[in-house]
Amino acid sequence: MRKIILSTESGADLPADLAAAHNIQVVPMHVIMDGKDYLDGSLPVQDIYNYYDRTKKIPSTTSTNAHEYEEFFSKINKDHPDCMIVHIGYTSKASSSFQHAVIASEEFDNLILIDALNVTGGLTAIVMFAAQLLEKEPGIEPTSFVEKIEAIIPKSKLAFVPGSLDFLRAGGRVSNVAYLGGALLKLKPRIELIDGHLVSNKKYRGKMSSVSEKFIREYFNQYDINKEQLYLIYSIGLAEDIKNRVDEIATEHGFKNITWMQAGAMISTHSGPGGFGIAGIEA
Repeated sequence: MRKIILSTESGADLPADLAAAHNIQVVPMHVIMDGKDYLDGSLPVQDIYNYYDRTKKIPSTTSTNAHEYEEFFSKINKDHPDCMIVHIGYTSKASSSFQHAVIASEEFDNLILIDALNVTGGLTAIVMFAAQLLEKEPGIEPTSFVEKIEAIIPKSKLAFVPGSLDFLRAGGRVSNVAYLGGALLKLKPRIELIDGHLVSNKKYRGKMSSVSEKFIREYFNQYDINKEQLYLIYSIGLAEDIKNRVDEIATEHGFKNITWMQAGAMISTHSGPGGFGIAGIEA
C-alpha cells in the first residue's frame, strides 16, 4: 500500500515543529514588498509592520503558482517514491492557490486535492486532524481517509479579531468612512470563515484586553469545540497578559491541549499587529 504524505500551504500558519513532527510538507505562498517577491516564511513579520509604519501601505500577497506546485509535488515524489500525496489547501474562495494546484495536478496520478475552505488556524486544525488520523490508522485506504477529512471541514471553526483597522483600510477591506467611524468608536471587527469566505459579522468596542475575553467566551458559547485540541492564533504585538488570560479561560472550559500559533507573513499582511484568533473542530 502506498504511503500517504500530507501537504498544505504556508497560509495555514502550521507551526514548524508540528510540520516536522508529522512529516507535513508545506509549500510557500508569496509576499511582495518594495518590488521584491518573498516566499512566505522567509520574511520576518516585523519587516511588514516596519514597512507599513514607513509607507502607510501594506505589501501585496500572491498565491503559489502552478509551476511551483509541480516542483513541490515532484520533490515529494522524489523524497517518497511510490507515495500518495494528499494536499489540504487554503480556501479557494479567498485565493487562486487551490486552482493553481488543480492545474498542476494534471501532471500527477498519485495526488488528491482537498479544498479546506479555511485559512490559518482553521486550516491547521484540519491538517492536524488528518495527520493524527493517519498516525492512528496508518493502513487507512486513501478514499476513506479523504472522506473523513472532508467530513470535518464544515466543523472547523475559525474566528479572529484584528488588532486595529489600519491594515484592513490599507488593503482596501475597509472604506475610509468606516475606518474613521470605527477608529473613533474604538471598534474591532470579528471576522469568521463561513463557507470559505472571510465574513465580518460583529463588532466589539474597547481595548483588546476586554475584547479578547468577551470574544473567546462568545466563541465557546457559539461552538461546541472538541475539548481535545484548541488553536489560538496571535499576531506580533498581542500583549502577554492577554495571552495568559485567554489561556486561563480556555483551561477553565476544559481544553486539554492548547496550541498557540503565530500568524505568518501572508496572514499578518492583511490582519496587522496585535490580532487574536481562535480555531477548533466541533465535536
